[in-house]
Amino acid sequence: MEKIWLFNEIEQIEKYIDKYSIDHIINGQIDKFESHAKFNLLSFDWYDIDAAHEIPSQIIIHFSEKNIFFICENERSLEKVRKLFKKDDSIEKIIYNFFAELIKNDTHYLENLEEEITETEDALLTSSKKECAKEIITYRRELLQLKKYYDQLNSIFEGLVQNENNLISEDSLRYFNILDSRIDRLFSNVLNIRDYVTQVREAYQAQIDIEQNNLMRVFTVVTSIFLPLTLIVGWYGMNLQMPEFSWQHGYLFVIGLSILITIVCLILFKRKKWF
Repeated sequence: MEKIWLFNEIEQIEKYIDKYSIDHIINGQIDKFESHAKFNLLSFDWYDIDAAHEIPSQIIIHFSEKNIFFICENERSLEKVRKLFKKDDSIEKIIYNFFAELIKNDTHYLENLEEEITETEDALLTSSKKECAKEIITYRRELLQLKKYYDQLNSIFEGLVQNENNLISEDSLRYFNILDSRIDRLFSNVLNIRDYVTQVREAYQAQIDIEQNNLMRVFTVVTSIFLPLTLIVGWYGMNLQMPEFSWQHGYLFVIGLSILITIVCLILFKRKKWF
């Protein structure tokens, strides 16, 4: 028997599932994988790669030798299960086909995500830094959700492959091992992309530091040029009787001296490659 329900249809579920499972579903106490003598319980928060902004919704699978039941948290996850659900001659194949279809396009999605991150890295030198910072934060959050998602699936398939209650035949177990390896690769890809995003963030921070250093260098050069000029202003601003005040070329002399000091400083800084 195959059934698909919502959580709020718990009264109908009680006719087919034991009280232990019902209580665990209601109280939210289900582990990612539970192996019992006559049935298995699977639970994971489905992450919709086509709607990354949506909050992950829980899907619970209860299956025994002859029955399989899907319990969904909301209408969105219910529609997803209905879309992926394919009737077959065995419960094992139903489960295999469901998870195979669930992660079918995930590798392509991660490849596209990595390309987007690469484009963001290339745009660091041209785009506004505020915009790049927002994109990096968005990528980090999405990859965190994907990491949690595949970690759940990893736990589920580790339990399925161990097959403690022998609900899965040896022939079908080979296919579950294949899916287990595929999920491992997806999980590893997410970790690698997370490391890549960390490198992009470090490159972004390095770019910010370089710009700040260049700005500080400009301020230092300007300050160094105006420091001797400030000294001249302070010197001749003293309320004292100086001989230069009575010299008819004194004003031009101070102007020339200031220009000379500025030129000498610029030449010196240029040779030092300070700008």
